[in-house]
Amino acid sequence: MVTAELAVTTLTAFTLFIAMCWGIYLVILQVRCIDAASAVARQVARGDDAAAAHAKANAPHGARVVVQHRPDLVTVTVSLAAQPLARGLVTVPLTAQAAVTPEPEGAG
Repeated sequence: MVTAELAVTTLTAFTLFIAMCWGIYLVILQVRCIDAASAVARQVARGDDAAAAHAKANAPHGARVVVQHRPDLVTVTVSLAAQPLARGLVTVPLTAQAAVTPEPEGAG
């Protein structure tokens, strides 16, 4: 009887551990998306194309970076469909957005 209870408890603890690891992984990916969005927006607002390309390259693997550059505002959206640890499970959509006012021409 104790063996069955121990097996169920161990399996439950392992499942909880995996769920917690997946949650931490999602939080880390979300922070990386936020970081990438703000870095790209900042560099595009400064007019530094090389640094903006470098910031886009630092986005999480598989992320989609969309830059909207208007005269009064630069908006960057980073979106990512996070894949779970096992194939065939539901993906989690992550999105981060940053908006920056562009620097005036000739500033800097």
